[in-house]
Amino acid sequence: MKKHNFSAGPSILPQEVLLKASGAIVDYNNSGLSLIEISHRSKDFVEIMENARALALELLGLEGKGYTALFLQGGASTQFLMTALNLLNKKAGYLNTGAWSGKAIKEAKKVGEIIEVASSADANFNYIPKGFEIPSDLDYLHYTSNNTIFGTQFKDIPQTNAPLVCDMSSDIFSRVMDYSKFSLIYAGAQKNMGPAGTTLVVVKDEILGKVSRDIPSILDYQLHIKAGSMYNTPPVFPVYTSMLTLEWLKGLGGIAGIEAENEKKSTVMYSEIDLNPLFKGFAAKEDRSPMNATFNLTDESLKDTFETMLKEAGISGVNGHRSVGGYRASMYNALPLDSVKALVEVMSELEAKA
Repeated sequence: MKKHNFSAGPSILPQEVLLKASGAIVDYNNSGLSLIEISHRSKDFVEIMENARALALELLGLEGKGYTALFLQGGASTQFLMTALNLLNKKAGYLNTGAWSGKAIKEAKKVGEIIEVASSADANFNYIPKGFEIPSDLDYLHYTSNNTIFGTQFKDIPQTNAPLVCDMSSDIFSRVMDYSKFSLIYAGAQKNMGPAGTTLVVVKDEILGKVSRDIPSILDYQLHIKAGSMYNTPPVFPVYTSMLTLEWLKGLGGIAGIEAENEKKSTVMYSEIDLNPLFKGFAAKEDRSPMNATFNLTDESLKDTFETMLKEAGISGVNGHRSVGGYRASMYNALPLDSVKALVEVMSELEAKA
Protein backbone atom coordinates (compact mmCIF):
# COMPACT_ATOMS: atom_id res chain seq x y z
CA MET A 1 0.00 0.00 0.00
CA LYS A 2 1.33 3.43 -0.98
CA LYS A 3 1.63 5.59 2.14
CA HIS A 4 0.15 9.05 2.54
CA ASN A 5 3.33 10.92 3.38
CA PHE A 6 2.83 13.89 5.74
CA SER A 7 6.47 14.01 6.85
CA ALA A 8 7.72 17.47 7.82
CA GLY A 9 11.01 16.80 6.03
CA PRO A 10 12.62 15.19 4.24
CA SER A 11 9.21 15.21 2.69
CA ILE A 12 7.13 13.91 -0.17
CA LEU A 13 8.26 14.49 -3.76
CA PRO A 14 6.21 14.20 -6.97
CA GLN A 15 6.00 10.59 -8.16
CA GLU A 16 7.14 11.51 -11.66
CA VAL A 17 10.20 13.21 -10.20
CA LEU A 18 11.09 10.16 -8.12
CA LEU A 19 10.79 7.87 -11.15
CA LYS A 20 12.94 10.05 -13.39
CA ALA A 21 15.54 10.67 -10.67
CA SER A 22 15.80 6.98 -9.82
CA GLY A 23 16.36 6.12 -13.48
CA ALA A 24 19.13 8.70 -13.71
CA ILE A 25 20.98 7.03 -10.84
CA VAL A 26 21.35 3.93 -13.02
CA ASP A 27 21.95 5.63 -16.38
CA TYR A 28 21.82 9.36 -16.95
CA ASN A 29 20.68 10.52 -20.37
CA ASN A 30 21.71 7.23 -22.04
CA SER A 31 25.31 8.04 -21.25
CA GLY A 32 26.12 4.64 -19.80
CA LEU A 33 27.02 6.38 -16.55
CA SER A 34 25.07 7.09 -13.39
CA LEU A 35 24.18 10.67 -12.62
CA ILE A 36 26.11 10.29 -9.38
CA GLU A 37 29.20 9.10 -11.25
CA ILE A 38 29.55 11.86 -13.84
CA SER A 39 31.92 14.76 -13.33
CA HIS A 40 30.33 17.89 -11.93
CA ARG A 41 32.40 19.74 -14.53
CA SER A 42 30.90 17.73 -17.38
CA LYS A 43 28.62 19.35 -19.95
CA ASP A 44 25.72 17.22 -18.67
CA PHE A 45 25.92 18.45 -15.10
CA VAL A 46 26.78 22.05 -15.95
CA GLU A 47 23.51 22.12 -17.93
CA ILE A 48 21.63 20.69 -14.93
CA MET A 49 23.02 23.32 -12.58
CA GLU A 50 22.38 26.20 -14.96
CA ASN A 51 18.84 25.00 -15.64
CA ALA A 52 18.06 24.59 -11.94
CA ARG A 53 19.31 28.08 -11.14
CA ALA A 54 17.43 29.63 -14.05
CA LEU A 55 14.18 27.84 -13.13
CA ALA A 56 14.39 29.10 -9.56
CA LEU A 57 14.64 32.71 -10.72
CA GLU A 58 11.93 32.24 -13.35
CA LEU A 59 9.40 30.74 -10.95
CA LEU A 60 10.05 33.45 -8.36
CA GLY A 61 9.66 36.19 -10.98
CA LEU A 62 13.22 37.41 -10.48
CA GLU A 63 14.72 36.89 -13.93
CA GLY A 64 16.65 39.92 -15.12
CA LYS A 65 16.16 41.77 -11.84
CA GLY A 66 19.71 41.61 -10.50
CA TYR A 67 19.45 38.35 -8.55
CA THR A 68 21.57 35.20 -8.59
CA ALA A 69 20.37 31.74 -7.57
CA LEU A 70 22.82 29.35 -5.93
CA PHE A 71 22.56 25.72 -4.87
CA LEU A 72 24.83 25.26 -1.85
CA GLN A 73 25.59 22.65 0.79
CA GLY A 74 25.27 22.73 4.57
CA GLY A 75 21.51 23.06 4.83
CA ALA A 76 19.63 26.17 5.90
CA SER A 77 21.52 25.94 9.20
CA THR A 78 24.72 27.06 7.44
CA GLN A 79 22.80 30.05 6.09
CA PHE A 80 22.12 31.19 9.66
CA LEU A 81 25.82 32.06 9.85
CA MET A 82 26.50 32.75 6.19
CA THR A 83 23.93 35.54 5.90
CA ALA A 84 25.43 37.35 8.88
CA LEU A 85 29.01 36.95 7.66
CA ASN A 86 28.13 38.43 4.28
CA LEU A 87 25.68 41.16 5.31
CA LEU A 88 26.19 42.20 8.94
CA ASN A 89 28.31 45.29 9.44
CA LYS A 90 26.95 46.94 12.58
CA LYS A 91 23.51 45.70 13.57
CA ALA A 92 20.79 43.40 12.28
CA GLY A 93 17.21 42.78 13.37
CA TYR A 94 15.53 39.39 13.77
CA LEU A 95 11.93 38.30 14.24
CA ASN A 96 11.79 35.30 16.56
CA THR A 97 8.87 33.00 15.73
CA GLY A 98 10.21 29.58 16.61
CA ALA A 99 13.03 27.09 16.80
CA TRP A 100 14.67 27.90 13.48
CA SER A 101 14.60 31.68 13.83
CA GLY A 102 15.98 31.18 17.33
CA LYS A 103 18.90 29.22 15.93
CA ALA A 104 19.46 31.87 13.28
CA ILE A 105 19.68 34.49 16.03
CA LYS A 106 22.15 32.37 18.00
CA GLU A 107 24.50 32.01 15.03
CA ALA A 108 24.26 35.66 13.94
CA LYS A 109 25.21 36.82 17.44
CA LYS A 110 28.61 35.23 16.88
CA VAL A 111 29.19 37.74 14.10
CA GLY A 112 27.83 41.03 15.46
CA GLU A 113 25.08 42.93 17.22
CA ILE A 114 21.62 41.40 16.90
CA ILE A 115 18.32 42.96 17.99
CA GLU A 116 15.27 40.78 18.56
CA VAL A 117 12.68 43.08 17.02
CA ALA A 118 9.69 40.91 17.98
CA SER A 119 8.98 37.46 19.40
CA SER A 120 6.09 35.09 20.03
CA ALA A 121 7.97 33.05 22.62
CA ASP A 122 5.50 34.15 25.30
CA ALA A 123 2.86 31.77 23.87
CA ASN A 124 5.17 28.96 22.74
CA PHE A 125 5.27 30.51 19.27
CA ASN A 126 1.64 29.80 18.40
CA TYR A 127 1.18 33.17 16.69
CA ILE A 128 2.97 35.69 14.47
CA PRO A 129 3.92 38.99 16.19
CA LYS A 130 2.21 42.09 14.82
CA GLY A 131 2.41 45.83 15.29
CA PHE A 132 6.12 45.83 16.07
CA GLU A 133 8.44 48.71 15.27
CA ILE A 134 11.46 48.05 13.08
CA PRO A 135 14.56 50.19 13.77
CA SER A 136 15.69 52.30 10.84
CA ASP A 137 19.42 51.62 11.19
CA LEU A 138 19.57 47.88 10.48
CA ASP A 139 21.95 46.22 8.04
CA TYR A 140 19.11 43.80 7.36
CA LEU A 141 15.92 42.34 8.87
CA HIS A 142 15.68 38.54 9.06
CA TYR A 143 12.58 36.40 9.52
CA THR A 144 11.34 32.86 8.94
CA SER A 145 8.32 32.93 6.66
CA ASN A 146 6.80 29.61 7.74
CA ASN A 147 7.38 27.90 11.07
CA THR A 148 7.39 24.16 10.47
CA ILE A 149 7.31 23.06 14.09
CA PHE A 150 4.58 25.40 15.35
CA GLY A 151 2.45 25.65 12.21
CA THR A 152 2.44 29.42 11.75
CA GLN A 153 3.12 31.58 8.70
CA PHE A 154 3.65 35.26 7.99
CA LYS A 155 0.79 36.31 5.73
CA ASP A 156 2.31 39.69 4.91
CA ILE A 157 5.86 40.73 4.11
CA PRO A 158 7.26 43.00 6.88
CA GLN A 159 7.52 46.61 5.73
CA THR A 160 11.04 47.93 6.18
CA ASN A 161 13.64 50.01 4.38
CA ALA A 162 16.35 47.60 5.47
CA PRO A 163 17.35 44.72 3.19
CA LEU A 164 15.00 41.83 3.90
CA VAL A 165 16.42 38.34 4.49
CA CYS A 166 14.06 35.38 4.72
CA ASP A 167 14.36 31.71 5.59
CA MET A 168 11.71 30.14 3.34
CA SER A 169 12.73 26.55 3.91
CA SER A 170 9.22 25.22 4.44
CA ASP A 171 7.10 27.35 2.09
CA ILE A 172 9.35 28.26 -0.84
CA PHE A 173 7.49 28.07 -4.19
CA SER A 174 4.15 27.54 -2.42
CA ARG A 175 2.43 30.92 -2.81
CA VAL A 176 2.46 34.00 -4.99
CA MET A 177 4.39 36.90 -3.48
CA ASP A 178 6.43 39.87 -4.65
CA TYR A 179 9.77 38.17 -4.19
CA SER A 180 11.59 41.28 -5.40
CA LYS A 181 10.97 42.76 -1.94
CA PHE A 182 13.61 40.40 -0.57
CA SER A 183 17.34 40.97 -0.75
CA LEU A 184 18.16 37.38 0.17
CA ILE A 185 16.09 34.21 0.37
CA TYR A 186 17.32 30.81 1.45
CA ALA A 187 15.56 27.48 1.67
CA GLY A 188 16.63 23.93 2.42
CA ALA A 189 15.51 21.71 -0.46
CA GLN A 190 13.98 18.90 1.55
CA LYS A 191 10.46 20.24 2.00
CA ASN A 192 9.20 21.74 -1.26
CA MET A 193 12.00 21.18 -3.73
CA GLY A 194 14.10 18.04 -3.44
CA PRO A 195 15.96 15.65 -1.17
CA ALA A 196 18.14 16.80 1.72
CA GLY A 197 21.62 17.87 0.71
CA THR A 198 21.30 21.21 -1.00
CA THR A 199 20.00 24.66 -0.11
CA LEU A 200 18.70 27.25 -2.53
CA VAL A 201 20.01 30.78 -1.99
CA VAL A 202 18.60 33.65 -4.04
CA VAL A 203 20.54 36.86 -3.47
CA LYS A 204 20.32 40.36 -4.85
CA ASP A 205 23.78 40.99 -6.20
CA GLU A 206 23.99 44.64 -5.14
CA ILE A 207 23.82 43.89 -1.41
CA LEU A 208 27.08 41.93 -1.42
CA GLY A 209 30.64 43.13 -0.91
CA LYS A 210 29.79 45.75 1.69
CA VAL A 211 31.20 44.18 4.85
CA SER A 212 34.76 44.83 5.97
CA ARG A 213 35.50 41.39 7.43
CA ASP A 214 37.52 38.68 5.70
CA ILE A 215 34.88 36.04 4.93
CA PRO A 216 36.01 32.39 4.83
CA SER A 217 36.01 31.37 1.17
CA ILE A 218 33.45 28.58 1.42
CA LEU A 219 31.04 30.98 3.15
CA ASP A 220 31.44 33.89 0.71
CA TYR A 221 28.44 34.35 -1.59
CA GLN A 222 30.47 36.33 -4.11
CA LEU A 223 32.91 33.46 -4.62
CA HIS A 224 30.03 31.02 -5.14
CA ILE A 225 28.46 33.39 -7.67
CA LYS A 226 31.75 33.80 -9.53
CA ALA A 227 32.12 30.01 -9.68
CA GLY A 228 28.62 29.44 -11.03
CA SER A 229 27.50 27.73 -7.81
CA MET A 230 30.32 25.20 -8.22
CA TYR A 231 33.07 26.64 -6.05
CA ASN A 232 33.39 23.15 -4.59
CA THR A 233 31.88 19.84 -5.72
CA PRO A 234 28.12 20.40 -5.60
CA PRO A 235 25.55 17.91 -4.27
CA VAL A 236 24.82 16.46 -7.70
CA PHE A 237 21.76 14.31 -6.98
CA PRO A 238 19.88 16.86 -4.80
CA VAL A 239 20.45 19.59 -7.40
CA TYR A 240 19.23 17.34 -10.22
CA THR A 241 16.14 16.27 -8.28
CA SER A 242 15.41 19.88 -7.35
CA MET A 243 15.64 20.80 -11.03
CA LEU A 244 13.13 18.06 -11.87
CA THR A 245 10.76 19.32 -9.16
CA LEU A 246 10.99 22.88 -10.47
CA GLU A 247 10.22 21.60 -13.98
CA TRP A 248 7.22 19.74 -12.54
CA LEU A 249 6.05 22.89 -10.80
CA LYS A 250 6.40 24.95 -13.97
CA GLY A 251 4.29 22.37 -15.80
CA LEU A 252 1.50 22.84 -13.24
CA GLY A 253 1.30 26.55 -13.96
CA GLY A 254 4.08 27.66 -11.64
CA ILE A 255 3.55 29.09 -8.18
CA ALA A 256 0.07 30.40 -8.95
CA GLY A 257 -1.03 26.93 -10.02
CA ILE A 258 0.29 25.17 -6.94
CA GLU A 259 -1.01 27.88 -4.58
CA ALA A 260 -4.56 27.08 -5.67
CA GLU A 261 -4.00 23.40 -4.83
CA ASN A 262 -2.40 24.27 -1.50
CA GLU A 263 -5.41 26.39 -0.57
CA LYS A 264 -7.74 23.46 -1.26
CA LYS A 265 -5.68 21.15 0.94
CA SER A 266 -5.42 23.55 3.86
CA THR A 267 -9.15 24.38 3.69
CA VAL A 268 -10.08 20.70 3.94
CA MET A 269 -7.60 20.11 6.77
CA TYR A 270 -8.45 23.09 8.94
CA SER A 271 -12.19 22.67 8.43
CA GLU A 272 -11.97 19.24 10.03
CA ILE A 273 -9.81 20.50 12.88
CA ASP A 274 -12.34 23.26 13.64
CA LEU A 275 -15.50 21.18 13.24
CA ASN A 276 -14.36 17.99 14.97
CA PRO A 277 -14.66 18.36 18.79
CA LEU A 278 -11.94 15.73 19.30
CA PHE A 279 -9.26 18.01 17.88
CA LYS A 280 -7.95 21.48 18.66
CA GLY A 281 -5.62 23.51 16.45
CA PHE A 282 -2.40 24.76 18.02
CA ALA A 283 -1.67 27.90 15.97
CA ALA A 284 -3.71 31.10 16.10
CA LYS A 285 -6.29 30.91 13.32
CA GLU A 286 -5.19 34.08 11.53
CA ASP A 287 -1.59 32.82 11.41
CA ARG A 288 -2.14 29.20 10.40
CA SER A 289 0.29 27.70 7.96
CA PRO A 290 -1.07 26.01 4.83
CA MET A 291 2.11 23.94 4.83
CA ASN A 292 2.08 22.57 8.38
CA ALA A 293 -1.17 22.07 10.27
CA THR A 294 -0.54 21.48 13.97
CA PHE A 295 -3.28 20.07 16.20
CA ASN A 296 -3.89 18.08 19.38
CA LEU A 297 -6.46 15.61 20.66
CA THR A 298 -8.88 17.06 23.18
CA ASP A 299 -9.09 13.62 24.82
CA GLU A 300 -5.72 11.94 25.19
CA SER A 301 -7.37 8.62 26.06
CA LEU A 302 -8.11 8.31 22.32
CA LYS A 303 -4.44 8.52 21.35
CA ASP A 304 -3.80 4.81 20.85
CA THR A 305 -7.05 4.30 18.94
CA PHE A 306 -6.36 7.27 16.67
CA GLU A 307 -2.80 6.22 15.91
CA THR A 308 -3.88 2.66 15.13
CA MET A 309 -6.44 4.02 12.70
CA LEU A 310 -3.81 6.23 11.08
CA LYS A 311 -1.50 3.27 10.58
CA GLU A 312 -4.25 1.12 9.10
CA ALA A 313 -5.07 3.93 6.65
CA GLY A 314 -1.46 4.15 5.49
CA ILE A 315 -0.96 7.62 6.93
CA SER A 316 2.65 8.37 7.81
CA GLY A 317 4.59 11.22 9.37
CA VAL A 318 1.88 13.03 11.36
CA ASN A 319 3.43 12.91 14.82
CA GLY A 320 3.92 16.42 16.17
CA HIS A 321 7.24 17.89 17.20
CA ARG A 322 8.09 17.46 20.89
CA SER A 323 7.85 21.25 21.34
CA VAL A 324 4.13 21.13 20.54
CA GLY A 325 3.10 17.51 20.95
CA GLY A 326 0.01 16.15 19.26
CA TYR A 327 0.05 15.95 15.49
CA ARG A 328 1.36 17.81 12.48
CA ALA A 329 0.13 17.34 8.92
CA SER A 330 2.73 18.74 6.53
CA MET A 331 1.05 19.53 3.23
CA TYR A 332 3.87 20.52 0.94
CA ASN A 333 3.46 21.11 -2.78
CA ALA A 334 3.78 17.46 -3.83
CA LEU A 335 1.22 16.11 -1.35
CA PRO A 336 -2.00 15.27 -3.22
CA LEU A 337 -5.39 16.46 -2.03
CA ASP A 338 -6.46 12.82 -1.76
CA SER A 339 -3.95 12.29 1.04
CA VAL A 340 -5.44 15.16 3.02
CA LYS A 341 -8.90 13.72 2.47
CA ALA A 342 -7.68 10.34 3.74
CA LEU A 343 -6.41 11.92 6.95
CA VAL A 344 -9.61 13.90 7.45
CA GLU A 345 -11.64 10.73 6.94
CA VAL A 346 -9.77 9.02 9.77
CA MET A 347 -10.34 12.02 12.03
CA SER A 348 -14.05 11.96 11.19
CA GLU A 349 -14.25 8.21 11.81
CA LEU A 350 -12.67 8.70 15.22
CA GLU A 351 -15.41 11.18 16.12
CA ALA A 352 -18.04 8.67 15.03
CA LYS A 353 -16.50 6.00 17.27
CA ALA A 354 -16.05 8.18 20.33
